[in-house]
Amino acid sequence: MEPDPNEFPILAYVMSNLHDDLAPSATDADDQLHERRPRDGESAIVAKMPHLADPGMLRAMAEAVSGVAQTRSVLETLGPRPGPEEVGRARERAAEIESRLSRALGELVTAPRPEGVERLRWRAMVAERESEIRKAAEEEKRKVNTVVQVDEMFGEYERMVGAAEERLRMIYEGGEAAAAEEGLREEVVGILKESRVLERVELRGRRLRYLPEAFGMIRGLVVMDLSNNLLQMIPDSIGGLENLEELKLSSNLLESLPDSIGLLLKLKIFDVSANKLTELPGSIGRCKSLIELDVSFNNLKCLPANIGDNLVHVTKLSVQLNKLRSLPASICEMRSLRALDAHFNELRGLPLAIGQLHHLETLNLSSNFTDLTELPDSIGDLFNLKDLDLSNNQILTLPDTFGRLHNLRKLNLDQNPLEVPPQDVISKGVEAVKTFMGKRWLDILAEEERRSMVEMQEQTQTGWLTRSTSWLNQVAAGVSESVSGYLSPRSPRDTYLDQQL
Repeated sequence: MEPDPNEFPILAYVMSNLHDDLAPSATDADDQLHERRPRDGESAIVAKMPHLADPGMLRAMAEAVSGVAQTRSVLETLGPRPGPEEVGRARERAAEIESRLSRALGELVTAPRPEGVERLRWRAMVAERESEIRKAAEEEKRKVNTVVQVDEMFGEYERMVGAAEERLRMIYEGGEAAAAEEGLREEVVGILKESRVLERVELRGRRLRYLPEAFGMIRGLVVMDLSNNLLQMIPDSIGGLENLEELKLSSNLLESLPDSIGLLLKLKIFDVSANKLTELPGSIGRCKSLIELDVSFNNLKCLPANIGDNLVHVTKLSVQLNKLRSLPASICEMRSLRALDAHFNELRGLPLAIGQLHHLETLNLSSNFTDLTELPDSIGDLFNLKDLDLSNNQILTLPDTFGRLHNLRKLNLDQNPLEVPPQDVISKGVEAVKTFMGKRWLDILAEEERRSMVEMQEQTQTGWLTRSTSWLNQVAAGVSESVSGYLSPRSPRDTYLDQQL
C-alpha cells in the first residue's frame, strides 16, 4: 500500500514520516516537525531535495496529500489487492452467472403449463419462480463483483498516487517556505502596482494562502490562474473583476465561494475542481457567459436549483467525484451542452427533461453504483449523443427509446445487472444494442397502433349499434303511442279505423 520510493519518491517520503492527524494549527505537530530527522533510507531524497526537511514545506505537502492518506487507510481495511487471475476469474464467473440466468429464465418462460393448473395460477407460479431465480443470481453476482470493485478501487488509488506525486513536485519547486512567501508577497505587490494595465495573472503552484482584497481593483484583468495553492477563501472583492473571462481555482483548500461570483458577467471558463466545497452559491447561475464549468472532486451534495436557467452557453459541465444525489431540472435548460460528466456520485436518476439537451455528445454516468437503477425515456431524444458510459451502476433495463440514439458510437454497460438488452446482445457491441432496442421500440409502436385500431373499430361498431337501436326504439315508441291511444277508453273512436279493424 505504501507508494514505491523509486517511482514516487516525494510522496513516499511524506507519507512515511507524517502523522495522519498533522495539522498546521497543532503546536505539538510543529515541535515534532522541528525535531524531524531523516530516517534510514531517506538520505538520498533529502540530499537531492534538501527543503523536504523544512517544517513548513512538509506541512504544506501533508495537506496536499491528505486525500491519498485517507484512501490508503480505507484500502488497508479491505486487505490486499486481488491478483489479475482472481479478477479474471471473477469476471468470468459473473459472465457465467448471467448466461445461466438467461438460460434459466428462457426455460421458465417456455415451460408448458401443467394440466389442472389454471392460467392465472400458473402465471403467479412462474412469476414467483422467476423472482427466486433472479434473487439467487444477484446474490451470487454480488459476491463475485466485490472482487472486481475492490480491484477498481486499488486502480483509482494508483491514479491518485501519480497525481499526488506531481502536486508535491510542484509545491517543492516553489522553493523554501519562508523565501517563497517573501518572494510571493513582493510579486503580489508588483502585480498590484501594474494593475492598471494588467490583463493576466498567473500564480499557479505558489503556495499562496490568501488573496488580497486589492485584487478586486484590477478592472482590466481577463485571466487569473490561482490553481495549486493553499487558498482557503476568495475575497468578496473578486466581483469587481468585471472583465474577467477565465478563473482557475483548482487544487486549493476552498470550502465556499463568495456570492459576488455572480457579478462576473463575462466569465467564460471557471475551474474550481479539487477543493473542499460543500455547496455552490446560487449566484453562479447569473454568470451567463459561462462556456466551461468544472466543479469536480469536491464534497457537493447538490447543485443550485436555478443553475441552468441562464447558463445557456455552457458546452462542458464537469460535476464528477462529488456526492450528488440528483441533478436539478434546470440543467435541461443548458441547450448548448455538449459534454456532461457526472461519474462517481450518488445519482439516483436523471431529470425527466434530459432529452432537451439535443446538442449533448458525451455523457458519463458511470460509478454511481447502487443508486442509479434506471434512465428516463427522454434519453432517446439525445439525437447527437456519441459517447455514453453507464458502467458500474445497477441498471436493469435500458429505456425503450434507446434505439433512437442513431449517432451513438461508444457505449459502456459493464457491471450492470441488465436484463434488457440481454448479455449476449451487449457482448456484440453498441450497434447490436442499438439494433435490438430499435426493433423493440418498433414492436412497441406496432403493438400500440394495433391496439389503437382495435379500439377505433370497437368504437365504430358500438356507435352504429347505438344509433340503430336508438332509431328502432323511436319507431317502437311511436307505434306504441298510436295503439295505446286508440285502445284507450278516453280517446274518441275513429269510424273509418273501426271499419278497417
